[in-house]
Amino acid sequence: MRFEPDAAFAERWDKKDELGHYRKEFVFSDPNLIYLDGNSLGRLTLKSAQQVKDVVEKGWGEDLIRRWNKGWYEAPSRVGDKIATLIGAAPEQVIVADSTSINLFKLVMAALAMRPDRRVVISDTLNFPSDLYILQGCIQLMGGDHQLRLVSSGDGIQIEEDSFLEAIDEGTALLTFSHVAFKSGYAFDVKKIADRVHHAGAMILVDLSHSVGVLPIELDSWGVDLAVGCTYKYLNGGPGSPAFLYVRKEIQRQALSPIWGWFGQHKPFDFDLEYRAADSIRRFLVGTPPILSLLAIEPALDIIREAGIDRIRKKSTDLTSYLIYLIQEELVTLGFKLGSPIDPEKRGSHVSLRHPEGYRINRALIEEMSLLPDFREPDLIRLGLAPLYTSFLDVWEAVQRIKKVVIEGRYRKYSKERFGVT
Repeated sequence: MRFEPDAAFAERWDKKDELGHYRKEFVFSDPNLIYLDGNSLGRLTLKSAQQVKDVVEKGWGEDLIRRWNKGWYEAPSRVGDKIATLIGAAPEQVIVADSTSINLFKLVMAALAMRPDRRVVISDTLNFPSDLYILQGCIQLMGGDHQLRLVSSGDGIQIEEDSFLEAIDEGTALLTFSHVAFKSGYAFDVKKIADRVHHAGAMILVDLSHSVGVLPIELDSWGVDLAVGCTYKYLNGGPGSPAFLYVRKEIQRQALSPIWGWFGQHKPFDFDLEYRAADSIRRFLVGTPPILSLLAIEPALDIIREAGIDRIRKKSTDLTSYLIYLIQEELVTLGFKLGSPIDPEKRGSHVSLRHPEGYRINRALIEEMSLLPDFREPDLIRLGLAPLYTSFLDVWEAVQRIKKVVIEGRYRKYSKERFGVT
């Protein structure tokens, strides 16, 4: 594709955008705001807002306890099956529950229990730190006999799959990583890694938080054993909306959650005093699901499924490629460096900019320029492009605002001291 560095080019691309009409499905309270943080918190959909209103006023307000037999009880499975269609999974392999970290804990403990004679867990230095904390805690709970090995990145952007493959041996119990790295946006070749993991007799667990909803994912055909993901980024489920987990059908009866709760019981309303795990993915449920936040996810999923992942991925690739073009044309001379892969096949839907004054530039963009990205240590400004509501003109205008902050030195008035949330 041949790009041009002017607003007219962006406007022409928006006019022929097949997904452009989905923008009206989302809440835009400030028409001047350019929101490029959908990789942290997706925009609210109008249908989700209405759904929450209906659930509160009609479900809770009118039906009360009766609503559990009118769709609430089945909601974790029903919404899970909708997510399954976005990640290449057959029905009855995905459940919505708890947070990503808690689901990761459940699956890590289950995986280690299924490989009792192996003592090595492999991950990488680009993985989300919370995932690494969970791994460290699991190892301690298992008695400290396991070893966590982290594969390093040479450039802070990517880790070649061969580095993972070389780290796997007969002592490996589990390999776990994020499909898309949260800082750089690097997208791993999951199938290549899964094939090697299984050849060694180990298990693979993938965090889909930064890829679900924007990248084609084929968990079943890739041979992935276990996966987790959040719903509040590109799935637009809302702040703190419950996460999901995937367990491949063939291993569900062997994989056992370490947290035994009544919703994971074979027949919860028999109220047996002895626990018997459900014979399905529901065994990874624990307690009563948070219905208000769970049901808020569903309308947004329906929009994504209607738009289609292939079309979403195509626009995502075009948006990020256009952004990188503008960065190279207009921002590199101002001290910025690209912190994401150039190859679109190895890139998710966010692009990272590096600058020594990244934090203060980010502050100025938020406070003065009606541009919302986010910042990640030590010097990264992340620009998340959500294809269903981000336009090409948004991308062009964002670069102009970034350029203005640096040229005019607006960032200099801000302290280098970090806020609690960056």
